[in-house]
Amino acid sequence: MQTAKPIQRILLGVTGGIAAYKTAELVRLFVKAGKDVTVVMTESATQFVGTATFQALSGKPVYTDLWDKRPDNGMAHIDLTRDADVMLIAPASADFLARLVHGRSDDLLTTTVLARTIPLIVAPAMNLQMWENPATQRNIAQLRADGVEIFGPGNGEQACGEVGDGRMLEPEQIVAALEAWAQPKLLLGKNVLITAGPTQEAIDPVRVITNHSSGKMGYALAQACSEAGAQVTLVSGPTHLPTPFWIAPGSINRINVTSAAQMLTAVDANVDEADIFIAVAAVADYRPITSAEQKIKKKDAELTLTLAPTTDILAKIAKHSRKSSDPKKHGTPPYCVGFAAESENVEQYGSEKRRRKNIGLLIANHASSTFGADESTATVIGATTDKAMDEFTRLPKMEKIALAREVVRLISSKSIGATATEPDAQKILRATA
Repeated sequence: MQTAKPIQRILLGVTGGIAAYKTAELVRLFVKAGKDVTVVMTESATQFVGTATFQALSGKPVYTDLWDKRPDNGMAHIDLTRDADVMLIAPASADFLARLVHGRSDDLLTTTVLARTIPLIVAPAMNLQMWENPATQRNIAQLRADGVEIFGPGNGEQACGEVGDGRMLEPEQIVAALEAWAQPKLLLGKNVLITAGPTQEAIDPVRVITNHSSGKMGYALAQACSEAGAQVTLVSGPTHLPTPFWIAPGSINRINVTSAAQMLTAVDANVDEADIFIAVAAVADYRPITSAEQKIKKKDAELTLTLAPTTDILAKIAKHSRKSSDPKKHGTPPYCVGFAAESENVEQYGSEKRRRKNIGLLIANHASSTFGADESTATVIGATTDKAMDEFTRLPKMEKIALAREVVRLISSKSIGATATEPDAQKILRATA
C-alpha cells in the first residue's frame, strides 16, 4: 500500500522489546513535526516502557486493552484506525511479526491490525540470530507479499552485546523513511542515471584539480528518484556522503569514480537502459595533459600546467543513440536534465546552456548559494513549443531534499507526462531568451 497524501495522523503500535525505549523519542519527533500520534501497546511492551511516558509525549490516552471501555461502542480496535492515515509498529518483535503473518487477533494491537483500513508499516527489532532465522525471513517475505512495508532493520551494536543486522532503525531514520515512503511514485518502473559530486584531475600523486561541489544535491536527487519508485544508478565523484537511506533495498546502485574520464566510462556503461539522465556532478572542464608519477617538489620558480578539455558528458549523452532491448529506448537518447551553477546572469546563462546542449530541463542556481549548503534556491528552465522562448520555474529557498522532490515532479511531468504537484510558492514566467 502507498499513499500520496501527507501523513498527519499516525497510529503507533509498540511491542515488547528493549528497542521500545527508542519509540519514546520517535513519538517526540513526530509530535515536534506537527503529527497527531496515538499509541497502542502490547502487554509485554509495558514491561519496558510505561504508558505514562507515551501519554505525556503524545498528549493523548494510550491504549493497551482489547476491552477498553473508552470508545462509546466498545470497539477500540476499529475506531483507532478510522482516524489515522497510517499504522506503524515500532519496534516490531519477531513474535509479533509471526503473529501478523498468521492473522492472530488475541490482543488489542493484533486485532487493530486486522481491522485496519490504512497502510501498515513495521520496523523490526530483534537479536541478530533471530533476524537471520529462516522462520523470520519467511515471515518478512510473506508480510511484503501481503503489502506490508518494512522499515529496516538497521545494523550495529545490539543490547545483547552482539553486532549485526536486527536492531531497530534510529528514530530520526524512521521519521525520514516515513516521509520518503509517502512521496508519490511518479517514476515507478523507470531507470534513472545520476552523476553527483566533484571530479579530481591528478597533477601528481598528491595534488589534484577539483572544485567545491559537496555532492549534496546529486545525492538528494538520488533519494528523491528512489522515493518516486525509480531504480537509480548513482555515479559519484569523491565525497564523504553516505548512499541515501531508503526503505527499498537495492534501489540505489552507487558507482564511485574519481576523474572526469572515469565518470564518463561509468555513464557510458549504464546509459543504454536509462530512461532519464540527470547530470548533477560538477565535472572538471579541464585536466592536466600529463600527471607526474612522483610528487612535484616545491621550488621558487613558477610552475606551468598545460590543460586539455575534458569530454562534456551531458552534451555527449544528449546525442547518444541507446542500444537497448526495449524498442521504446533503442536508438534515442534518454531524457536529459542538466545543472548549472553560475556566478552571474544565472537564468540567462542557464537558458543558453540548455539550448546549446539540447536537453529537456536545466536547473540553474547561483554558485554561492549551493556548493556545500544544505538549502538552495533554483530556477528550472524548460523548453516550450515556441522555440524562441523558455519556461522558467522559480523555486524558493528550501532544503535540498525538498528541492529535489520538486525537481522530480517537474521531470516526471515533462518526461513521462505524470501529474506534478506544483509548490505553493512556485511562479512560472515566460521570457524571451
